[in-house]
Amino acid sequence: MEALGRQILVEFYDCDESKINDVSYIENSLIQATKASKATIISHNFHKFSPYGVSGVVVIAESHVAIHTWPEYNYAAVDIFTCGDTIDPWVIQEHLKDYFDSKNVSSMEMKRGMFRVPEGQKLLFKPDQNLQPN
Repeated sequence: MEALGRQILVEFYDCDESKINDVSYIENSLIQATKASKATIISHNFHKFSPYGVSGVVVIAESHVAIHTWPEYNYAAVDIFTCGDTIDPWVIQEHLKDYFDSKNVSSMEMKRGMFRVPEGQKLLFKPDQNLQPN
């Protein structure tokens, strides 16, 4: 079995309340973490809720990074979905942990799009790690 992608569901606890309630800070943090993983950013969109919370997404060629925060609970939920083998989604998680000053992190990785592939072949549309631009 071969997977089209990997999805990491991350829960960041005990975060800095002011950081995870600042839409500009959140947007910059997700963009910088995504760049650190060498993912290809396509677009991004973020929204600040009143009085608390931020939701947003960075769309990447390899899929997406999405967030919703609950500053009143010092908590942020992040979904990191990457297709292919060209980037490491755990790099994004580690950068966000630092950006949010999270003291406790819980993560779960899932393989998505599981298919039987004949031996010696790859899934169609799955980028080859050797073709990653520098």
